[in-house]
Amino acid sequence: MEVRNRLLNFKNAYIYQNDDWFKFSLDSVLLANFATINLRTKKILDLATGNAPIPMLLTYRTKAKIYGVEIQKEIYELGQKSVIENNMLNQINLFNFDVKDLNKHLGFEQFDVVTCNPPYFKTNDKKLFNDNKIKAIARHEIFLNLDDVCSIASKSLKNKGIFALVHRPERFLEILDTMRKYNIEPKRIQFVYPKIEKEANMVLIEGIKNGNSGIKLLNPIIVYDEENNYNKSIKKMFEE
Repeated sequence: MEVRNRLLNFKNAYIYQNDDWFKFSLDSVLLANFATINLRTKKILDLATGNAPIPMLLTYRTKAKIYGVEIQKEIYELGQKSVIENNMLNQINLFNFDVKDLNKHLGFEQFDVVTCNPPYFKTNDKKLFNDNKIKAIARHEIFLNLDDVCSIASKSLKNKGIFALVHRPERFLEILDTMRKYNIEPKRIQFVYPKIEKEANMVLIEGIKNGNSGIKLLNPIIVYDEENNYNKSIKKMFEE
């Protein structure tokens, strides 16, 4: 069922979602806050943008032009509906095509920053389509895998451009190896823990195309306190 939700705590900002498919979650919020954005950032690309939470959230951090690409028409249409309602068309451009064809449509080495909240899980199980095709494509590497993401990011970034993604910790070493395979040098890493006594369940990684070696391990993010309330750092992301 289609729903219209507030976009965090932003006044008069809304996002269209569908309860039967998926709703954007904390990983998108974390990535939108993690990615390095500065005054030199003029063009941003969000791969596998879904219903466009990351482009929408980035508009509160930058005046840069933001491009989002989503293969699933139903999800793309939700994002486009949100962008139009929130009067963001002057800053956000959404496209409905396979990101593997991105460079044919948008060219090479055009972007200062590329972000991605990709499908996390490997799979060759076509039975997933029988359960919920739209959700399966968003969560599992059916049409887009980690190698694809890093390859496309590298081809799309300008020299010294920034690539930022959120993923699962169990694939951490594979992510580093794949980024380096495509000349993206990992530079910033931040692990995310649901609670202080729990294992990390997300990792934020940022790299620079053709960057020098040298990496920073940032302080971890702890999502919930002992009373199961969001910690201050998370609440701050939700503020207008």
